[in-house]
Amino acid sequence: MRLSDCHNIDDFRRLAKARLPFPVFDYIDGAADDELTKGRNTSSFDEVDLVPDVLAGVETIDTSCTILGRKSALPLVLSPTAVQRAFHWKGETAVAKAAEKFGLWFGISSLATRSIEEIAALTSGPKMFQLYVHKDKGLNTHMIERCQAAGFDALALTVDTIVSGKRERCLRSGFTTPPRFTVANMISYATHPRWTLDYVFREKFRLPNLDTHVSEGTGKAVSIAEYFNTMLDTSMDWSTAAAIREQWGGKFVLKGVMSAADARRAVEIGADGIMISNHGGRQLDGSRAPFDQLPEIVDAAGGEIEIICDGGVRRGTHALKALCSGATAASGGRLYLYALAAAGQEGVERALGILKDEIERGMRLMGVTSVDQLTKDRLRSRC
Repeated sequence: MRLSDCHNIDDFRRLAKARLPFPVFDYIDGAADDELTKGRNTSSFDEVDLVPDVLAGVETIDTSCTILGRKSALPLVLSPTAVQRAFHWKGETAVAKAAEKFGLWFGISSLATRSIEEIAALTSGPKMFQLYVHKDKGLNTHMIERCQAAGFDALALTVDTIVSGKRERCLRSGFTTPPRFTVANMISYATHPRWTLDYVFREKFRLPNLDTHVSEGTGKAVSIAEYFNTMLDTSMDWSTAAAIREQWGGKFVLKGVMSAADARRAVEIGADGIMISNHGGRQLDGSRAPFDQLPEIVDAAGGEIEIICDGGVRRGTHALKALCSGATAASGGRLYLYALAAAGQEGVERALGILKDEIERGMRLMGVTSVDQLTKDRLRSRC
């Protein structure tokens, strides 16, 4: 299978599986427990149907929207995800360049493999930083100050990782960051020489947004579960979020909100946006899908906060359905991570091009010329 054979996100997934050692692929692809929520994140979009109009004069359409004060060419955000250099040696650099080319928001994680400053110097496009609140308060403050100095446009506080979900594929494969060779996985690494040679001989794997304060940023191999369970602050509460919003001072988002009550609390502390998200099904298996929760959260928020529907997006029509349900935009991680793993920046650009075409085609076939015409009267439930 070649990159030119990829015509949808599932195709990129197949190519990534062929090109990655299995522990690395399973880290991207896997989720918590029985992975029921991960599957539901995508299948929930199948429970509603789009209702098109015709004869609407759609020669010229506008797919752009404003997200957190900055224009986006599409109603789509590339969610921040961790340790991207484990998937392709260019990591976040490739994603940042692809996002800028397509005029999209993208984010980097506290556990990014490129520094805040490097990403800021690389692109003038809209970018957010995903903050994990660590027990080390000095580290939290240092990352916020670095983002302020680097001119990041938004801070996304992740609120759904108080403890790690049980990611059983990672338990079986022994995946760590940085990736560690073991007897059990050596054959897989040996039979994927392109990935393995890039990992061994290119620049050292590190987490440069952490290594000023913790050894886990300097190459110490730990599992993501071990990192979350030992390094992150389990005492984090609404007062913590409010204090971080005040400290940051810019556009502020809570990532991981799943209830209407929490959406109201986000409004009350002055958040600019929420990302309805269950962490790609990697935390609480059996939880609702973001798209399923979207209508009641939109009603509860009352138009007082921007709402990004995060997770399960595999098609342009998924983004259109999210907007019809009241979201400001849709977002996802695997929708570009599979492509990054398959072919680096070229892969991400091809994936984004496909999603762009699907959004444009879908809007024309629905008879809408701008995203603000994507309203709830254009959607019907199958229930």
